[in-house]
Amino acid sequence: MNWDVIEGNWKQLKGNVREQWGKLTDDQLDTIAGKREQLSGRIQEAYGVSKDEAEKQIRSFEERNRDDPRFL
Repeated sequence: MNWDVIEGNWKQLKGNVREQWGKLTDDQLDTIAGKREQLSGRIQEAYGVSKDEAEKQIRSFEERNRDDPRFL
């Protein structure tokens, strides 16, 4: 998954991200702006999980969305 492409398509992809991590607010999603490290940090804060767990969740999200052309 190419996170440069995700950054470029972030407005279109925020819905997918919100479905996965519903505790993230619109303001947080705007701040994340498609940056993987920012997403990981916000997941850690919102859900009280470790960095490893946040990364695991992101990898799972990537796997589920790997065929979506907006993520390629």
